[in-house]
Amino acid sequence: MSTSVTDTTVKLILNNQEIAGWTGVRITRGIERLPSDFELGLTELYPSEAQEVVVTPGDDCMITIGDYLVLTGYVDKYIPSYGPDGHSIRITGRGKCQDLVDCSAEWETSQMSSTTADVIASNLASAYGISVTCNVEVLTLVPQFNIMLGETAFEIIDRVCKFSGLLAYDGVDGNLILSEVGTEEHSSGLFEGKNVMAASVEYSMDRRYQTYTGWLNAINRIGDGFDPPNSYAVVKDATVNRNRKKFVLAEAVQGYKDLLAKRVAWEMNRRNGRAKVARVRVDSWLDSDANLWTPNRLAPVYLPSLKLADTNKQPLKWTIGEVTYTTNQEGTTAELVLMDPSAFSVQPAQLDYGFIDNHVAA
Repeated sequence: MSTSVTDTTVKLILNNQEIAGWTGVRITRGIERLPSDFELGLTELYPSEAQEVVVTPGDDCMITIGDYLVLTGYVDKYIPSYGPDGHSIRITGRGKCQDLVDCSAEWETSQMSSTTADVIASNLASAYGISVTCNVEVLTLVPQFNIMLGETAFEIIDRVCKFSGLLAYDGVDGNLILSEVGTEEHSSGLFEGKNVMAASVEYSMDRRYQTYTGWLNAINRIGDGFDPPNSYAVVKDATVNRNRKKFVLAEAVQGYKDLLAKRVAWEMNRRNGRAKVARVRVDSWLDSDANLWTPNRLAPVYLPSLKLADTNKQPLKWTIGEVTYTTNQEGTTAELVLMDPSAFSVQPAQLDYGFIDNHVAA
């Protein structure tokens, strides 16, 4: 789809209406938030336009920016008001996947066997008219999965996605996406002195450790015996100078040694990835090819005055974790949160929490 670089008209489409002219816009999408959400505002000195807007909470809606669809979902709240400064309306809503987050899971037998995370997600999402796409061809088989009464659909989806190493977030069509950390790149990036209006970088050490040790607590299910915990995996972060230890536990299941090794490596890499967080405000919702800034895509980031560049003073290719399209009194901007791709890796997890026998762990 092509669009003009200057075409950033925001339209709310519902009830055969296309409503534009918003004086306040916030649309937020991200790979660690579900669902996407929006808030739109319209202020008029006289109530002519505001009164023509017919909105009912629960309405189906779509939001477009130029020719691009950016959100498909439902209106949550419609708030008209008036005062000395005129009449106004405010409309908030979320993507279709809100029903997965809000509502209890529905599945007739409460059990699924010999299937994969994408199939489980599809089964649960179908009750709400939501489809699921997954860009990973080979997924680990889930031998048997039992739904606990009262769980939301997304609590279950989140669990099986962690087991399968998948992120779960919504697309612009409102449907669910299961994906690994993306490798697709934007055509342009975020460069100090060019398109960056404001930026900050958070450098942190408080959640990093020098030594990560994986432990297994083995319980003897025969008699009253108790085996002491056993360590099976250790990784060290040479960039942390003082003694700081992090103990990591793994479920006592078959394959626990491999799980522990993956878990401690993930703990270190993810924490290191999140030790640098860039928050950047740019002067356009679009990159140089007129594509909207999009979550789970890579973008070059170059902020030398904030000491954000690689060792050769070149841009870093970081993942967009969240993007907010904003219009307010300060103008039209995009606010992006970016981190190293390792920051978004998914925690290795098991679904079978049954204990193994003590002699297996020995």
